[in-house]
Amino acid sequence: MACDGLPNKVLIRGTVTAWRPALPRMRVRAGATVAFEADESAKRDFVIQTLRGERPSTRRRKHTRIPIGIPCKIRIAAGLEAIDAELREISVSGGLILGPLQPPIGTDVVLEITPPGSEAPFDLSGRVVYHAGESQTGVRFIYREGGGSRRLRELVRRFKTL
Repeated sequence: MACDGLPNKVLIRGTVTAWRPALPRMRVRAGATVAFEADESAKRDFVIQTLRGERPSTRRRKHTRIPIGIPCKIRIAAGLEAIDAELREISVSGGLILGPLQPPIGTDVVLEITPPGSEAPFDLSGRVVYHAGESQTGVRFIYREGGGSRRLRELVRRFKTL
């Protein structure tokens, strides 16, 4: 979703329930009615509040988030137990994880991702920066090794072309 009142594009997942075709001669644009997924309520509320002027417009993201849906594992950096989750959005600077584990804000985490077409997983270090809803966690990636940034940029580039 993109419009003038929002600082960035916002990805909200849902299902089209009705469709109206365009009628160019009558100057009617095409349109759709969308039922948003239940776990997208925080984003929906953000968009509504921002467009109504009830919430100050936040700063623009430097890097565009790409919608994906790949399985991953998340663990607290100091721990050993990894929990299954799903990486829902990714950019060069961070991502959105859907899963049962919501570490406190400021906690260092490690994501184990196996990109489509890869045989071996690789780890991404990050820090929890926000929670969206009851099961979504926003992570800012931290590059602890020399090649981490380069590998992440290549991964994001591959997802853009899918």
